[in-house]
Amino acid sequence: MIKDLLKDAENRMKGAITSLEEDLSGIRTGRANTGLVEKLPIEYYGMETPLFQLASISVPEARVIMIKPFDPSTLKAIEKAILASELNLNPNNDGKVIRLNLPPLTEDRRRDLVKLVHTRLEESRIAIRNIRRDLIKDMRDFEKEKMISEDDLTTGEEELQKLTDKFIEEIDKTGEHKQKEIMEV
Repeated sequence: MIKDLLKDAENRMKGAITSLEEDLSGIRTGRANTGLVEKLPIEYYGMETPLFQLASISVPEARVIMIKPFDPSTLKAIEKAILASELNLNPNNDGKVIRLNLPPLTEDRRRDLVKLVHTRLEESRIAIRNIRRDLIKDMRDFEKEKMISEDDLTTGEEELQKLTDKFIEEIDKTGEHKQKEIMEV
């Protein structure tokens, strides 16, 4: 029973890490990254569709993202979505492809992005701790209902704490890596 709970906790914590990594991939660094625009919602036949489903996205140069729509008629919609987004980028449209030139980040903008990363990291740590809290409550309920022994409860809580520490450490490493990427000139 404890093993099942710990397996559930591990899966939920992995989900929190995956969510964090997706979040961080959308935060701009000094170099071009397709993650910045992949999930950008594009108005396509009355429905919002992520950009990666409508175009191939590549990084031909360190500060350029190239978007080549599968259907040339979507060029205008893609351009409009980029302009409306929070990316603050001007798309260059040559009729076939859109190029996004990423200007170098200013020192102030880098600091703001690092603050944003710290906020996202803290949100992930809170999510991990909430998972731990929920599972400890479940384990204590099982112990009250005599489904597990007091020793099993203690062992389970210790294992859960080890798991929590492991994932918090992973969050910290992910954050450090992203911070280095942002501050790199």
